[in-house]
Amino acid sequence: MNEKIKLREAMSIGIGGMVGGGIFAVLGLAVSLAQGGTPVAFLIAGILALITSYSYVKLSMTDPDRGGTVKFINQGFGKSVFSGGMNNLLWISYIIMLSLYASAFGSYAPNLLEISNRTADFHIYASAIIILATAINYYSIKIVGQIESYAVIIKLIILLSFILLGIYGLFGNPNLSQLSFENWETPLKLTTGGMVIFVAYEGFELIANAAPDIENPKINIPKAYYYSVIFVILLYVIIAAVTVGSIPFKEIATAQDYVLAAAAKPMLGTTGFTIITIAALISTFSAINASLYGGSRVSYEIAQDDELPHHLTSLLWNQPIGLLITAVATLAIANLLKLESLSTAGSVGFLSIFAIVNFVGFKLHAEINGNRIIPLTGFLLCLTAVLVLIQQQYLSNKVGVIVAISIIFSCFLLEWIYKKTKITIK
Repeated sequence: MNEKIKLREAMSIGIGGMVGGGIFAVLGLAVSLAQGGTPVAFLIAGILALITSYSYVKLSMTDPDRGGTVKFINQGFGKSVFSGGMNNLLWISYIIMLSLYASAFGSYAPNLLEISNRTADFHIYASAIIILATAINYYSIKIVGQIESYAVIIKLIILLSFILLGIYGLFGNPNLSQLSFENWETPLKLTTGGMVIFVAYEGFELIANAAPDIENPKINIPKAYYYSVIFVILLYVIIAAVTVGSIPFKEIATAQDYVLAAAAKPMLGTTGFTIITIAALISTFSAINASLYGGSRVSYEIAQDDELPHHLTSLLWNQPIGLLITAVATLAIANLLKLESLSTAGSVGFLSIFAIVNFVGFKLHAEINGNRIIPLTGFLLCLTAVLVLIQQQYLSNKVGVIVAISIIFSCFLLEWIYKKTKITIK
């Protein structure tokens, strides 16, 4: 019999999923978009994640399934071209998240050890970490789990220490005035900032995959979702406030890709910079490790549900073939796209998926014994967020928007072609 997952372990799945490489990758980007209002941007994104978690709670409790999001979308729309396209988008969004984490690793690592110049080092480190994580996934899934459980503790200890020391360091800091209201961007820009960095909250949905094994599910499933999302909102909002209040905007812009390490420097000097850099490397490495496994599972589930070719259920070196495809695709995207484009494409992907899960929560509200207003609100907010994000980012980051729209279009087109050819062959 499988050992049951306790509340603490279920929460660590959600917190570990969210506090992966996200905060290290997108904090500088958030400050460049929201300026002094960065904590508010993180709060806006967090509220959207919290509303969405309601649908996940109700769906996870009614029909716990290791397929998680894939199964929820199929429950709401049957095994159609639409649900298949959305599930394909989920897989591609995982690959974009992996590329974002690898990109963060590639930005932080040269601060510890330079090999040649910064651009070349970025590509060397980003590629090396994907290859290493893929090798570990092939070697032993048990090791992936062990790395993740230690990494969650290490990164939380370091981030909480950063917060405590950072709050202490804010007293008398001349940069504290950067948080004042006149340094905030317009409400629309704050919202856009929150939506671009929404990827930092992606990860709580992984609790759904563990739902069948959670003990005392009626009590612990809602707690696992809500506690982990609320904890991460507070964590991010305080980290954003400490960062903006610690170093000048000019310095944040210079160190955009490794801003958390730069923010530790005024408080702890080079030692602080090094400690946060190490925390970023551990976090992004553990996130890549866990997401590679998660991404390969998603492709396996989709193929099992006949929404992708059955070849994807076959094994290569005792792992689903999707693991290798996920790793190769990540390698390509991480080396081709810039951070902001990755973040925009990832956020558009996950906001679209969460919009649909919220719609399923609304559609099946009677069956899942849920309130219909909360999922409907979540659906409308996610949909609005996608439109605002695309419209705003199109002005400053055309590549990211084009990539995001192309990915969505391709996911549905491929699903339609697959379904059509399958019917023809039959």
